Amino acid sequence: MKKIIILSFAIVAITTASFAQAQIALGIKGGLNFANIDVSSSSAAYNSRTGYHAGAFLLIKLSKIGIQPEIIFSRQGSSYKPFSGTSVDARYDYVNIPVILKLYTVAGINLQVGPQFGFLAGATNDITANGATTSQDVKSSLKSSDISLALGLGWDLPFGLTIDGRYNLGLSDNNNSGSSNNVKNQVIQISAGFKLFKFGN
Repeated sequence: MKKIIILSFAIVAITTASFAQAQIALGIKGGLNFANIDVSSSSAAYNSRTGYHAGAFLLIKLSKIGIQPEIIFSRQGSSYKPFSGTSVDARYDYVNIPVILKLYTVAGINLQVGPQFGFLAGATNDITANGATTSQDVKSSLKSSDISLALGLGWDLPFGLTIDGRYNLGLSDNNNSGSSNNVKNQVIQISAGFKLFKFGN
């Protein structure tokens, strides 16, 4: 019993000391998306479309390692031509929650990797044919959740500024239409951020 009590106090002491040495920062970020979707067994050519993302992050940094959960609104999708004379601008809106492990090297430069969990907020296809454009809600044809692997490179600059380049590789099939095609998100993100509040070293 005495050993358990001593071990418990030791764990609490180590944890407290670790967080005392940690840097904790809360910030905002935003930037551009260069998004596409990977569709298997499709004859159409899917092209990248430009969107945006914006949200907030919490950074917990201890020495050369940081954990950065985020909550991000992200406009994704693709553009494609299903047949001659018809084009589709697919706009898929997600609320994404990446949990990023940051490995710091020198001068604030860091490597990034981690899972991203997405929740579909809306999906619209703008269909242009014969010079006329109509909008179609296609949210029901996509699954409500998405899982991606985030890989990136970042730079924590002085005065609380951050710059990130990240590739989010879709892992889950988002097709909910009943067809046999797999639909996966692919998004390149370029972000700038700012640490609003910073505590610790």
